[in-house]
This record gives sequence, C-alpha cells and structure tokens, in this order.
Amino acid sequence: MHSPLPGVPLFQLYGENHAWPGTDLLHCETIPARSRLHHWEIKPHQHAELFQLLYVQRGEAQVEIEGVRSVIRQAAIQVVPPLTVHGFRFSADIQGHVLTFGTALVADLEQRLGAPLSVLAAPGCYALGRDRRRLHMLIASLQQEYQGSAPGRAALLPALVTALMVWIGRQQHGLPPRNRSERDRQLLGQYLRLVEAHYREHLAVEVFAARLGVTSLQLNQLCRELAGQTALQVIHQRLLLEARRSLVYTRMSIGQLSDSLGFSDPTYFARFFKRLSGQTPNGYRRVQAC
Repeated sequence: MHSPLPGVPLFQLYGENHAWPGTDLLHCETIPARSRLHHWEIKPHQHAELFQLLYVQRGEAQVEIEGVRSVIRQAAIQVVPPLTVHGFRFSADIQGHVLTFGTALVADLEQRLGAPLSVLAAPGCYALGRDRRRLHMLIASLQQEYQGSAPGRAALLPALVTALMVWIGRQQHGLPPRNRSERDRQLLGQYLRLVEAHYREHLAVEVFAARLGVTSLQLNQLCRELAGQTALQVIHQRLLLEARRSLVYTRMSIGQLSDSLGFSDPTYFARFFKRLSGQTPNGYRRVQAC
C-alpha cells in the first residue's frame, strides 16, 4: 500500500494546507493560475484523498511521477491518483486545466457508471488525438460552469465530469490491476461506493468490511494508508459533506436534515456536525449565506 512519504509535502491543493472547500465536490482551475505563482514549477508533492487530472491543451509540460520523468508536448490528460508523488514544470505558453476532486465524487461517479473507475487507480497519460477539439470544448464548459452560478449548476457539473471520465476510462479498456497497489486502490473504490450507497444508514464498519470480504482491521488499515483516515471517519466525512450541501442548497430545517441523514434526533446531529466542523449547523448556514 502507498502511504504519505516523509519529507514529501502533503497538500490539499498545491501550496495549501487548509481543508477541502465545503460544498463543491471538485476544484477546477487553469494551469497558469497556480503555476505562474511558482515560476511555472510545481515541485514534487502528494495529496492524501484527492485525484487530479492535468489537461494539457498546448505548450509543454515536464512531468515527474514517482521519480519517473516524461514530457507532454501534445494535447493529453495526465491522471494522478491520491498519494502519488508528482511534480510539473511548464513552458510559459502552457494552456490547459487542472481538475481536482475527492473520493466522494469518485464514488458518486462510479455509482452513476455502475462500474469502478479503474483508470484512476494508477498514473497514466492519455493523448487526446482526434478527440482533441471535443475534449477541449467539454473541459472549457466544465470550467465555465464551475466558475459560474447558473441554475442547474449542481446537476450539470457532475454530468460534465462523468462524460470526461467515460472518455478516459475508454482509453484504458478496463485492464486488470497490475499490482497490489492497484488492487488496494480498487478495494478502496469499492468501499467508497458502498459508503455512498449506505452512509445514511449508519452501518457499522464491520458490516462494510464483511461485504468487501475483509476484516475491519484490514479495512481500517487500507483507509488510513490510502485515504489518511479511518474507515469510520470516511463515513463521517461523507455525512458531513452531505449535511453541508443540504444546509447551503436546501431550506430543510435542522430536524428535517437530521432525519434525512439517518440521525436518531436533531440534538445528536447538531453535536456530530459541530464536533466535525467546529460550527453549529445553523451557524454554518448563516456564514454560507453571507
């Protein structure tokens, strides 16, 4: 299994240590937006729970993945799984985007597609070829939708990401896992899909482990090493994410929200929310409304 490497910076987004933003399941920005601030060089680092797609539209990207260096000189998408040590050096005329998304979005996408996104289990670079124009329009639409606030944004963003993932997945043709690391990542993906389907039911970790054919100890070890948290924390973070989204995007009362998330009573839900976020549900809603 991979685990955070000593001495290698562990970031959310490059150069940032704060928690993942509250409600969006992904982050999208142009390559120059961040790399220009660092003189076109992103030094080797890793992310605990985040997947990244580097889309090079034009220009040159020198890529270092786990110590192996390569150069991208044509339109391509580079996949970077969590805990993969990676760094980039870009030419000053670089154009493209970086898409970053968490495990909750991956689980949601896998549920939509009805299959694991095995293409995300290992680093890979996929040339756009004759699909270059179509993929550019897709990613440009995704960036525009991400930056905007038009009606239906919350529904359209996952649809655009799903279309992108379908294209990337087709390039790999569903190859079987090549080593233990890939098998572990696929097992984590299966766990995340189970959590996505059942997090409102507050099932015990032992139940999830039994469905995966492993012990709760093995599942906890897997989650700690690949996701940086325990199996129970994965469930709690998914509940917290859904609570935050509901507080921002719906008018449900705290009691209604508590019921929708499977809590036995609103007081227990409020304590859970404050313990994990540092704010009361109503306090979080007020701050987000400002």
